[in-house]
Parts: sequence; C-alpha cells; structure tokens
Amino acid sequence: MDRHRLYSAALPIILGMGAVYNSKDYTLGTLSNMGPGYYPTLLGYLLIGLGLLVAFVPEAGRKNDHKPLREIITVHLRAWAAVAGGLILFIVLGQYTGLVIATFTLIFVAALGDRKNSLKACFWLAVGVVVFAVAVFHYGMQMQFPLFNF
Repeated sequence: MDRHRLYSAALPIILGMGAVYNSKDYTLGTLSNMGPGYYPTLLGYLLIGLGLLVAFVPEAGRKNDHKPLREIITVHLRAWAAVAGGLILFIVLGQYTGLVIATFTLIFVAALGDRKNSLKACFWLAVGVVVFAVAVFHYGMQMQFPLFNF
C-alpha cells in the first residue's frame, strides 16, 4: 500500500476514533430521541469508515506521480485558505448577524477556493445552501439559531 494514501487515511481515522472515544460518556438515545452522544458517535464512525475507504479502495485510472509537499501546498493553498476563512467568518458572523448571513458567507468564501468557480456560481451556490439550511435547521429542527441577529 502507498504510504501517501496511508497518511491521507490516517487523519479521518484518528479524528473519528477520538470522536467515538470522547462521546462514550454521553447517552446515545434512539434515532427518534437522540441523546448528546448520538451525533458525535455517528460522525466518528463515519470518519473512520471514510478513512478506511481512502486507505483500501483502489484508485482507478490514476497515475502514481508523487509531487513534493511544497508543490502540493502551493497548488491547494487557495482552497485551504478559502475553507478556513469561511469557517472563521461563519463563527464570527453567526454570533453577530445570524444564520442566513453567516451561512451565505461561509459557502460563498469556501466556494471561491476553487479557481473554476465564477462569482455568479458561488453566489447561487450560497443562496441554495442558505435556503436549505433555513428549511432544515430553522424550520425543520427548530434550532435556536436566529435567522437574523441585528
């Protein structure tokens, strides 16, 4: 097995194992009445499963050309910065502006990380995710996260 694939698989597996381990003290509950440990446990097992898929599912039709780490970082720096920046903006804006503006900003900024996306595509993606988030989290799950907080 390729050591690069192993390294790529190790992070989600370790994070998943940590989530499962740290949620063991909380009650799971049932699917219809979830306890505080249900979601972290489920997410942990999902991460472990994804890590195992990365490790053991063969890559179809891809060449094994290994690039130096510096080149990989340079190519993907914009995407990493956009995702991290979007998350930070979501945390800050979520507290002061509410779910709608924070979610829109998160998705718009994160989508700008892909050089192929246009501003128009990023805008409409953010609008679609905001509509979905409001429907699911505000109306469906009735989360106590205000839509607007001015």
